[in-house]
Amino acid sequence: MQLTIERSALLKALGHVQSVVERRNTIPILSNVLLSAGRDRLAFAATDLDMEMVDEAEAQVQVEGQITAPAHTLYEIVRKLPEGAEVSLLYSGDDPRLVVSAGRSRFNLPVLPAGDFPVMSTDSAGASYVMPKEDLARLIDKTRFAVSTEETRYYLNGLYLHTVSEAGVPLLRAVATDGHRLALAETPAPEGAAGGPGVIVPRKTIDQVRRLLDDAGGPVEVTVSAQKIRFSMGEASLTSKVIDGAFPDYLRVIPKGNDKQADIDNALFAKAVDRVATISAEKSRSVKLAFDNDRVKLTVRNMEAGQAEEEVEIGYSDEPFEIGFNARYLLDVAGQITGENAAFRFADPASPTLVLDPADPGVQYVLMPLRV
Repeated sequence: MQLTIERSALLKALGHVQSVVERRNTIPILSNVLLSAGRDRLAFAATDLDMEMVDEAEAQVQVEGQITAPAHTLYEIVRKLPEGAEVSLLYSGDDPRLVVSAGRSRFNLPVLPAGDFPVMSTDSAGASYVMPKEDLARLIDKTRFAVSTEETRYYLNGLYLHTVSEAGVPLLRAVATDGHRLALAETPAPEGAAGGPGVIVPRKTIDQVRRLLDDAGGPVEVTVSAQKIRFSMGEASLTSKVIDGAFPDYLRVIPKGNDKQADIDNALFAKAVDRVATISAEKSRSVKLAFDNDRVKLTVRNMEAGQAEEEVEIGYSDEPFEIGFNARYLLDVAGQITGENAAFRFADPASPTLVLDPADPGVQYVLMPLRV
């Protein structure tokens, strides 16, 4: 294999695929990136056996061929080369190393046979649709903060992506929950999405897709089956296994009859929560909210650090009411509100609270209260 490639093209493609590779691997080949040169293109592939990222870039190929090389090492080398450099990659059977050279720099990297590299199979059955990258980015951004990080309930370690029909209108919906809070975002379903299987997309996959969306120039093609999901944008595509499990019936958690309503300036409220939470206990981070006649009083008591109080003017005309929340969860939701105000809907101090964004009716947030 012998080729020359421009540094920026090599860096971009390598940046995409090497992020899939785990830093520590018991299987050596999984630390490597598969390089395939042919027809004036250099293709890249990396995998952790649950997910596979592929990309490609233009190159001047003198000799076609395939080899695998250490992904992170190769990426760091290319990253530190000067901008505009022409990078030469050379591998011949005579020398069991990949020679990377640019200008006066020359590196020899260990290789492993391309034939040992695991390739993820694709599923033909399922649904395929194309959607604007902005719509997919919104679904991810509005919900992924609520994905569980506890491995015990593995079926909550991802984003539940599925289609629903509301008043005859098909919607593509993303839901995440960790048992303490829930985030839901939806958008009109793209053509071809309705009827596809609902899948739980792993947290790591969601993070990788979100990174790809920042570099994507156009729409995203999504192909989903009961076992796998693939996101394709431009030259890059990511194929991932989905979590094998049943996502809980989240509709039962979303409250319908919460009759107490508070309309709150989101930025003012978030800053007040952040200030009083400074002295909260790290474990619970609980803050008490006391609603009364167009104001809310925030209180935090910590046996060791003291007490904090602050009042914020709001729109509230129902009976006086107290409820407690995890301050971190309040701030996470506040960070997703796009408009000036957030609409809180309460039932009682022990029941889930619904938070809505008047500027974006396609999102809903549910917070479980704390005892304070």
